Amino acid sequence: MTIRAYQEIYLNKARKALGDAFDYIVNTCDIPGAVFVKLFTASTICKRMERGEPALIAGKSGIEIASDVLFETTGKYYDEEPRKKYGRTKEYWIGWAVAYYQWYSSRSYRDIFKVLPFEDLERMYYTLHEADITKFVQIADEKMKEHFKETNLKRIRSSYGCTQKELAEKAGVTVRSIQMYEQRRKDINKASAETLFRISKVLGCTIEDLVEK
Repeated sequence: MTIRAYQEIYLNKARKALGDAFDYIVNTCDIPGAVFVKLFTASTICKRMERGEPALIAGKSGIEIASDVLFETTGKYYDEEPRKKYGRTKEYWIGWAVAYYQWYSSRSYRDIFKVLPFEDLERMYYTLHEADITKFVQIADEKMKEHFKETNLKRIRSSYGCTQKELAEKAGVTVRSIQMYEQRRKDINKASAETLFRISKVLGCTIEDLVEK
């Protein structure tokens, strides 16, 4: 089961918008990238981009998005003319690549930047900016799995206060299956839609919440 954050038709616009936003913030507004990451992930605009909201992604430029983030989080409005650039900047690549990974993984920007801080992304640029985006995805996935060691199923089940046995009985699956999913010995992404639906119904979450990115 492959679940993306939003429809692919908006992906290229989202990548360009976030790339332009980071480029504008750092190279025109002289605001450090790490500072903008904090402002961006604290804004409502961040959530709207995660959902792939057409009115935002298709309706605003990256510069407008960056300015809206700054105004919402700091109360200051920036209307500087963007500096001329020749080709894609490092900052553009960072926004461009991260937007792709957010769409691909359906993870929140907050989680992505928590595991991949701006400074780390800057270092990755020099070896990855000419590589296929799948290389960036592979590295990001490895870092995500290392950071978020618990499976989504185990985390949600524990938060719900449900034992493996109780979940198995209520969902109509074997305890062994629950154990193997939580130990990553069995890929929950390959479970049947019916199994995922029954488990999600018991835990009060969505199927998307259970899927490992």
